[in-house]
Amino acid sequence: MAFDAQDKARQLYEARRRRVPIPPFTEADPTLGAEEGYLVQQELVRLLVADGDRVVGHKVGLTSRPMQRMFGMDSPDYAPVLASTLHGSPAELSMSGFIAPKIEAEIVFVLGDELRGPGVSITDASRAVAGVAAAVEIVDSRIVDWRIGLADTVADLASNGAVATSGRLVPLDRLSNMDTRLIGMVMTRNGELVDTGAGAAALGDPVGVIAWLANTLGERGVVLEAGHLIMTGALHAAAPMAAGDVFLAEFDELGPVTVRVVE
Repeated sequence: MAFDAQDKARQLYEARRRRVPIPPFTEADPTLGAEEGYLVQQELVRLLVADGDRVVGHKVGLTSRPMQRMFGMDSPDYAPVLASTLHGSPAELSMSGFIAPKIEAEIVFVLGDELRGPGVSITDASRAVAGVAAAVEIVDSRIVDWRIGLADTVADLASNGAVATSGRLVPLDRLSNMDTRLIGMVMTRNGELVDTGAGAAALGDPVGVIAWLANTLGERGVVLEAGHLIMTGALHAAAPMAAGDVFLAEFDELGPVTVRVVE
């Protein structure tokens, strides 16, 4: 079966624009894997940037071992983060902007210096960080009913929908223990506990996620740029969203992020 990355990117582009999901690519062709997914992802980003959007960072997904096992992976996946998806906290997000959204809390970093892999160590990554912040990601799938294989989610910008970040950027040396692995998080929905998590859920070390990303992208000739946002992966299982929900993610030392969901 011929593989047409541009055609698949166009299908995802239209699904994003119209908010109408499409069938999984992997159902029609089960041989598709990560490499094909990244080819589609590149084409999709070109279409979105041509529309006036811009890349402001990167997200890393599948950073927990259970999620990797679910997709038959032994490493994370990644995708660019687009300016149009960023929001400050408190954020008011409309369900009409998504297809089947879910929410998850995670730690994000802003780079003060560029990182050019391969060969980037955790120490290098730590030195390049300008600060760390609390965030929630709204994951959404342009694939019908979340019936995603690995190639599907990679192609679909790692199922990114939106990001809400706190306004507080904390330098690593201002953390009491200077260790983002130990940052705890509690998420509630309308005052009721949804889940808890800690930084170590992100590949064992959120700063290590930055090093992994810099080295992985470096092999493709991509540099992590100063000023870019790096999302390091969910600290808990994603929770479904509905109109009327108010989510509050409270992080040790980083503060809260609030998202209000409206029709």
